[in-house]
Amino acid sequence: MVAATAATLCASLPVYLVGALAVQIRHSLHFGPSTLGLVAGLYFVAAAASSVPLSRVSERVGGATVLRLGALLEGLVLVALGLGSRDVASLAALLVVAGVVAGWISPASYLFLARSVRPGRQGRAFGVNQAAVPLAPLLGGLAVPIIALSVGWRWAFVLAGALGVLASRLVPDAGPERPVRAWRRQREAADRSSLRLAPLVLLSVALGLGMFEASGLVTFLSSGAVALHLGAGTAGYLVAGCSLGAVLVRLALGALVDRRPGDHFGVVATIMAIGALAIGALAAVASQGLADAWALAAVPAVAIGWGWNAVFNYAVVRSHPDAPARATGVTDVGARLGGMLGPVVTGVVIARLSYPAGWLVLAAVAALAASMVVAGRALLARTPTPSTWPTTTDCPTTARPAASSGAP
Repeated sequence: MVAATAATLCASLPVYLVGALAVQIRHSLHFGPSTLGLVAGLYFVAAAASSVPLSRVSERVGGATVLRLGALLEGLVLVALGLGSRDVASLAALLVVAGVVAGWISPASYLFLARSVRPGRQGRAFGVNQAAVPLAPLLGGLAVPIIALSVGWRWAFVLAGALGVLASRLVPDAGPERPVRAWRRQREAADRSSLRLAPLVLLSVALGLGMFEASGLVTFLSSGAVALHLGAGTAGYLVAGCSLGAVLVRLALGALVDRRPGDHFGVVATIMAIGALAIGALAAVASQGLADAWALAAVPAVAIGWGWNAVFNYAVVRSHPDAPARATGVTDVGARLGGMLGPVVTGVVIARLSYPAGWLVLAAVAALAASMVVAGRALLARTPTPSTWPTTTDCPTTARPAASSGAP
């Protein structure tokens, strides 16, 4: 869990560090809010383009191998972002590379956890793994007062790059996955029909809408705080606090689904709906210019509106136990495209209208995402499980007895 979480954190750091350090980066490289949204969106486009083809690579070579190499590559890109971003074009180009690597790491981490953690603890494993995503802006928020306002924003990226090297070293040997790869090659022809594509596409759209809301909210949270005259340092601490809330919600929901078998997509839809209400309250407070109340409202808006991802990915893996990387690779396409459109559209709305208008748009998108999850769940229930799936006893890694200690 530690290895997968560290690699996922490295995959998320590039774009969320840019969002948290947006004020300093924009001042240094001379661009506005709409350009920030476009630059951040390119990361998600690149991740969406690489997600499906590279998920197939992950299932062939094993999740551990991908996590080890991907974390190292992402660390090098982070260092390049800090030392080599001299204008908007170079910043955008490096974020594209970071997005491609992130699109490779994400399905590999789900595959790694599905094959390495026993079923009774997978909800918590996914919660810990997905807690790394809001942990990225948490670290970015703390980097504003601690690093960016003292020695400069570039050093925040360089230090984050060192984390990538450390994460690569944490990934264990790929030995336990080798029998799975041999077994999977034998089942390759049957596996072609193992994806229930229609419900996966619908769930991908739902995930895309959810990530539209989350990425737009997190990308402009720091700038929105500064617009209400809270100060750059205060804005950094606010981003960190909101991100910590999202981490805690993901961990709590991961533990919940381990104890509550059944309708996990229903949990996702409920949390999304509550998040939509919280973001709507954020828009209402911002329209009145109440800075302190806005800061308080931002915490539940981010924590709840961005806290459902772990359960969503866990539910997708549970619905496709024989192809976790490819199933999440399909839904990740929606996540990345939504993550791209969120900052772009939100930036345009903010630039042309106002920050409250941007928050209101995100609240409406979150409500729509909840309804799409319900629709995807219904379609998944009506779509039969492919008969070509092998039984759990066919797979060498799932045939072992459960460990009495409860450890992964």
